[in-house]
Amino acid sequence: MRAVVHTETGPSSVLRVVERDLPEPGPGEVRVRVARAGVNPTDWKFRTAPQLAYDEVTPGQDGAGVVDAVGEGVTGLAVGQRVWLVLAQHGRAHGAAAEFTVQPADRVVPLPDGADFDLGASLGVPAVTAHRALTSGEGGPTRLGPGALTGRTVLVQGGAGAVGNAAIQLARWAGATVVTTVSSPEKAALATAAGAHHVVNYREGHPEEQILAAAPGGIDLVVEVAPAQNNEIDLAVTRVHATIAIYANNGGDELTVPLRSTFSKNLRYQFVILYTLDESLRRAAVEDVSAAVAAGALRVGADAGVPLHHYPLDQLAAAHDAVQSGVVGKVLVDVADW
Repeated sequence: MRAVVHTETGPSSVLRVVERDLPEPGPGEVRVRVARAGVNPTDWKFRTAPQLAYDEVTPGQDGAGVVDAVGEGVTGLAVGQRVWLVLAQHGRAHGAAAEFTVQPADRVVPLPDGADFDLGASLGVPAVTAHRALTSGEGGPTRLGPGALTGRTVLVQGGAGAVGNAAIQLARWAGATVVTTVSSPEKAALATAAGAHHVVNYREGHPEEQILAAAPGGIDLVVEVAPAQNNEIDLAVTRVHATIAIYANNGGDELTVPLRSTFSKNLRYQFVILYTLDESLRRAAVEDVSAAVAAGALRVGADAGVPLHHYPLDQLAAAHDAVQSGVVGKVLVDVADW
């Protein structure tokens, strides 16, 4: 089989296509024939880390394809079943950027009918991250579904990003009023397509005033991509007992929190990263994301506010570069076309 690997850390040029033996699933494992692999910022960040965790790494946390073989003791998955992958390279040497990947069965999720491989490969990191952020608020909910966020107002900072897009769609599905910020008219169109009720261009005027005009009672929960830059805005627009769920460090690695204004609101900061997420939270997210997909509430493509950018497997380096440079939309690798 063909796979993309790297044996050292560094720029995208360390990635190369190789031929490897077909891996066999062990007990509790599933082999998936990959159709699409998703590329996320975490992929290039791992690739450029100071040390490589394994002698050889195949990147890729997200993917979609068809079950090709099932190991002993696996239930609920069958050969020929369409599936999506979650955290495929976490704690393992080989992820989704290969023609076949062997994964623990709990990282292989049935893909609902009607969902294509593009959508399946776009779910993992963005959608599970968005789910955890949306369920981290004080007083719940701990699960998402129709009505779960009714009466709540969510602010999605950076609504044109992959996590921001998923957060908008999931919050709308759960009944929230959704306000989002963007940096351009083009991104505003994408956030509107995703379903945001109110879109604020933070480069025009005073974003705090625009957000509060859209949500006079204040924001219940913030899905935050750039806390170092946005914390002043977040403090100005949140209501008492609100939560700021932080999932990235865009725009700076240091966050300074003014204590008095934060104390006065009984504010909660919830940091979100998938790799140390409690297993029960991950399972809940996977179940709810799959339900949203089955309901047609979570989509990809330009008409859903997330343009798709396709690269062949042998151009994974270019796909990594596109994500690292901040391309708007979702980058996918076409491993197979069937």
